[in-house]
Amino acid sequence: MTGPGGRYGYLLVFVETSFPEVTSPPVVPLSLASEEDTQPIRLVDRLLSPVRLAVGFGFTAATSAATIPLALALLPSRPARIKLCNYYGKALGRTLIALAGVTPIVRHRERIEQAYPAIYVSNHTSVLDVFFAIWLCPVGGCGIAKKEIGNIPFFGWLYRLSGHLLIDRENRKSAIAGLDEVAEVVKKHNLSIWMWPEGTRSKDGRLLPLKKGLGHLAIATGLPIVPVVINNAHKNWPKKQFVLRPTTVEVDILEPIRTDHWRQETLEENLTEVHRAFADALNPGQKPLSHEG
Repeated sequence: MTGPGGRYGYLLVFVETSFPEVTSPPVVPLSLASEEDTQPIRLVDRLLSPVRLAVGFGFTAATSAATIPLALALLPSRPARIKLCNYYGKALGRTLIALAGVTPIVRHRERIEQAYPAIYVSNHTSVLDVFFAIWLCPVGGCGIAKKEIGNIPFFGWLYRLSGHLLIDRENRKSAIAGLDEVAEVVKKHNLSIWMWPEGTRSKDGRLLPLKKGLGHLAIATGLPIVPVVINNAHKNWPKKQFVLRPTTVEVDILEPIRTDHWRQETLEENLTEVHRAFADALNPGQKPLSHEG
């Protein structure tokens, strides 16, 4: 499978892996930790948020429904369906970012192309992270999502047709098998991977310990890891809230980290290097606390 920009494809892993976590050294002393953003929500944001959300959900449903016939027409070709939905994801992701009132600043975006094939990893603090992923991912990326995504009306139905994969993340054995399948596909077709290695969304925006699923894939594929550091997304759309705040979200694409020397016996040390790269690039309010490290 090839993308229009080169001979490699891209594999987006939209899955919160269930492997054990790896402890990292303390980064921010508790006494120096920034307090959670407690700025009052503006009345205008409270009034506009339901409108923004309704438009976003409606736009997603309508455009997904319109794309389903195209995906059906391309059923004989899985690569074509994947690429079709990549183009759709790019338009959808950027539109939803704008509807959320976000001003994106992306630094060193060229490293995404320059590093491929690679494992692109991002911190996970908000639904916005998904929008940024489908916007920034090069065409040719095949996603792996939790199986519940397929049940979402219109969007989930399109996802089932898209050629992207769905896995049961609650079943550890099944999740491991899914990651093994990803590694085989990557090695066979020179694809890339995009994943959230913390395994869950951070409640307060701070970096969590990394799960070993990242190490499993790195060892299996030998691909370099490219940290994609997202700052401030949690301030726009806090978890379990339906209020969108105008926010400038900064995305830094870091230099690739080699993994061809990684081994099972050095995995904690190797993943700590990745965790440290994230911690160094995050804003003070998102750096991990001592008791989380």
